[in-house]
Amino acid sequence: VFTSWLSAQRSPEEGLPAVHSRQWAMARRALMTVLLFSLILGGSLLLWGYVFKGCGPAHCEMPVCRDLLSLYLASGNTSVAPCTDFFSFACGNTNRTTSSFQALAKENKRRLQRILEAPGSWRLDSGEEKAFQFYSSCMDTGAIEGAGAGPLRQVIEELGGWPVSGDWTPLDFNRTLSLLMSQYGHFPFFRAYLRPLPTPPYTPVIQIDQPEFDVPLKQKQEMNYAQILREYLTYLNRLGTLLGGDPNKVGEHASFSISINSQLYQFLRPPEQQAQGKLFQMVTIDQLQEMAPAIDWLSCLQATFAPMSLSPSHPVAVHDLEYLKNMSQLVEKQLSKHRDFLQSHMILGLVGTLSPALDSKFQEARRLLSQKLGELTGRPPTPAHPRWMTCVEKTAAFFKPTLAALFVREAFGPSTRSAVREGSFHLCVSSQVTQLQVKMGAPEWALKPDPARQEYNDIQLGPSFLQSFLSCVRSRRARVIRSFLQPFPNHRWQVLPWGVNAYYSIPDHVVVFPAGLLQPPFFHPGYPRAVNFGAAGSVMAHELLHIFYQLLFPGGCPACDTHALQGALVCLERHYAAFPLPNGTFFNGSRTFLEDAADTGGLAIALQAYNKRLLWYRGETTLPSLNLSPWQLFFRSYAQVMCRDPSTQDPQDTHSPPTLRIHGPLSNSPAFARHFHCPHGTLMNPSSRCQLW
Repeated sequence: VFTSWLSAQRSPEEGLPAVHSRQWAMARRALMTVLLFSLILGGSLLLWGYVFKGCGPAHCEMPVCRDLLSLYLASGNTSVAPCTDFFSFACGNTNRTTSSFQALAKENKRRLQRILEAPGSWRLDSGEEKAFQFYSSCMDTGAIEGAGAGPLRQVIEELGGWPVSGDWTPLDFNRTLSLLMSQYGHFPFFRAYLRPLPTPPYTPVIQIDQPEFDVPLKQKQEMNYAQILREYLTYLNRLGTLLGGDPNKVGEHASFSISINSQLYQFLRPPEQQAQGKLFQMVTIDQLQEMAPAIDWLSCLQATFAPMSLSPSHPVAVHDLEYLKNMSQLVEKQLSKHRDFLQSHMILGLVGTLSPALDSKFQEARRLLSQKLGELTGRPPTPAHPRWMTCVEKTAAFFKPTLAALFVREAFGPSTRSAVREGSFHLCVSSQVTQLQVKMGAPEWALKPDPARQEYNDIQLGPSFLQSFLSCVRSRRARVIRSFLQPFPNHRWQVLPWGVNAYYSIPDHVVVFPAGLLQPPFFHPGYPRAVNFGAAGSVMAHELLHIFYQLLFPGGCPACDTHALQGALVCLERHYAAFPLPNGTFFNGSRTFLEDAADTGGLAIALQAYNKRLLWYRGETTLPSLNLSPWQLFFRSYAQVMCRDPSTQDPQDTHSPPTLRIHGPLSNSPAFARHFHCPHGTLMNPSSRCQLW
């Protein structure tokens, strides 16, 4: 086309002498070359533009991505400029009073609910079927209501009866106490449990600690003390009435029970003394018998921790020896004067312990007590769970091997495991230096379940739900004891597969990320990798940094430049303190500095890992309709994890308010300002930043 055009444009100079003709020919060829080069260059630019436009990050159209997009659109407020208030940009429309982790924990329980309500979807043996049968009986509220207090009265008769509601056949005090501890899981005067010691060599040992009190009966000068006593008395009277007791006798015995609890509470060491003193004291059972003789320690502990073989010389860890001495004196005094009242005290406490397995009248009494105490103490009452959640939690506690294996098969299949391994490779570079072990998903016994662990031969279901519940309590305790008696060379997981709390184990030098954490909206193999690294990746990196916490304390890092380290910490605290906070929220840098440092470092490590991932692999995707680049989506996903109503922040929380958990780390990242094109000097692109990690 250009050749024809040039031919048609010949000038009169064509008839010039040859020398001029040659010069013109050369000029014409040069012109054609320039024009052709321009055509090729222009066409290439058009082609490149088309190619790059078509080969940019594809949109993830999978259902899981659509669900995630709906969550992001519902929680964010895109009318807010991200450079001036990224919290509002990402979380401006959220009205969630719980954290993202609490919401994920609830969703994992929903998944367990779906598993338990579809037994036909699984191939189950007779042992595994018991888990589904227990859940079904727990959900059968009609049968539970129909049985009323009858099953509970039967339990009380096995303990010798109750002076208030009927015939009482006094048993030996220590026999009753032994039955309460071993058969019903109730510890009225002290707690006894088997756990590893909190200090090296971390061997399992029986530990004796203070009991769990229904009500904190503090000193009488405590504000609202009289009202708290009245509410607790009302609760105990209600329990006695439900059991058919004479109202006058019930009131007298309930008042005595409150007096016992109040005296036991006064025996406790103040919290400041507990912090200053030893965590525990090792004594033998024989020595404990001499110091607190009212309790037959050997018989009570032997019954509770069977099949362990105990002797008078067996060591136990005591957390508050003075409390046990005073408790023993109080019990001896009451046994000589008010043995029937002491029986009532133990029975009323047992009813409270068993209330989750009783009918709605007992549970409503418990709920009202929690509500009133919350109003009087200013603490939020224990939230009322829907019935399905209560039953899921109980089934999961009693049939852990079965539920763990089913949850792993359902929520942590091969594709998820592969995606987790792919992403975690870049996050765990530091473990090569520190010899850190990183475990993800579930313990080996859940990934490769052993049918023998799921037989539950010692569990007898029925005829009432309370009896099923008690049989499961005994079976679980026996399994726990047997597990501690067996050699266990590897790390013992402290979280269930459906849990959402990652943790670092100091004695084993292990970081654990359960399968429950690696779920939507934090992680999914079908998500854009920017989401997985920004959400789950930042959480994982945050947890990995816990192993370096000791370096941040004065003297914790002898090889570090102490002056520079303290300067970086002061810089970080000032950096956080400079941000405005919503009304009703507060910032205490001295309480939150460790978590603030982990948030800031975790984001930086996750971003570094994501960038490395992009160098190694292709095919990045993003979410439709958000108009965010992969890097912008990375930061948006990090913020989504932190979304929460700031007014619900617990003043004692060791984490900063959600606005600071978003603005602090993001504004400290130059990459954030670069990818969101934030002008210098805006909230999210400050003039100075802190270098800590």
